[in-house]
Amino acid sequence: MNKFKYYFILLLAGIAIVSCSKDHDDPETVPLRDYKEQYKADNDSIVKYLNTHYIKEVTANFDITIEKIPAGGTQTSIMNQTVYPLLSRDVYNHDVTYKVYYLSLNKGSGESPTNTDKVYASYAGSLLNGTVFDSSYGVGRSFELYLYAAQSVIDGWGEIFPQFKTGTPSAPGPDGAITYTDFGAGVMFLPSGLGYYGSGQDAIPAYSPLVFSFKLFSLQRLDHDFDGVFDYQEDLNGDGYIYDFRDTARYPTPPATMVADDTDKDGVPDCVDTDDDGDGYSTYYEITKPANHIGWIDGVFNGASTYYPWDPVVDNPSTPNTDETEPRGIPRRPTGPLKTEGQPESIDNPKSFLPADYTAAGRIRIHLDKSYPYQKK
Repeated sequence: MNKFKYYFILLLAGIAIVSCSKDHDDPETVPLRDYKEQYKADNDSIVKYLNTHYIKEVTANFDITIEKIPAGGTQTSIMNQTVYPLLSRDVYNHDVTYKVYYLSLNKGSGESPTNTDKVYASYAGSLLNGTVFDSSYGVGRSFELYLYAAQSVIDGWGEIFPQFKTGTPSAPGPDGAITYTDFGAGVMFLPSGLGYYGSGQDAIPAYSPLVFSFKLFSLQRLDHDFDGVFDYQEDLNGDGYIYDFRDTARYPTPPATMVADDTDKDGVPDCVDTDDDGDGYSTYYEITKPANHIGWIDGVFNGASTYYPWDPVVDNPSTPNTDETEPRGIPRRPTGPLKTEGQPESIDNPKSFLPADYTAAGRIRIHLDKSYPYQKK
């Protein structure tokens, strides 16, 4: 009898263990909240934050301290202060048009990144309740803004960083360190749909609006299709934003204000399209220099690159051992005399290139001109 009771207890324990294991291995799937409904809640929380918090201090190095206005306090809220512009940007994502607020502490003096470039920036991230969940502690780190990179940042960063400019670097110090002045600095207030949304991250609960203060020190231009043309040069309208509308989860019905930077209208943005104009010749092929356009020719330096830069480049005086001069940019379709005058222009009777074809402002460069190279008969 005692032996029976012993085995019966073991059986019950075994069933309990199996039951616990099953619950752990097959957790209940909770569907994501509706993006539009969540944005309403997030926006209410962010607007309330902006109306109940104030800027306590901004240092000469653009470190900012934000605190809650105490009961009976007379401090001017972030929303109502005018010392630092509180700006906003409409961002379309997951079929929601978000109004994203951001503070501009300093615009910056250098270049603005596109949302596919790599930035070198410092940051601090917090929740609306003031909990700091991450920080680079004032030290610059490199981040790729491109959403489809192996290690990319949240969507909101790629929407706000292009609104700022990089700083001015100093000469390297004895230890090789470079410091920056007049860099872009600001604070972005992101709804959860442009952050981690329903996933949450460590100290960040799911569906949390986020606050990031940041400093933009420098950037690295990227070329995601390796065609010799940087992404920012394939931003056709120059607004700093390139979107891939093949991502129908993020962009199911993009508004007309979102430009498809896609020359041949094949649905692939130029920055990841190896044949931008769809003429059957790769962009890399079309911008590659003829061998007789490289190096010293008749006492004139015509550049060391094997392909044309976007526009002519002058030598960098800070690199005395290297001549970066590239006097010829990507050319337009040639406009010079025909090989044989009086005969129709064709692949066998092409026009010759003139110096202006490589430098003229506003030219349609050959990698964006479907009519060139000439099609075979």
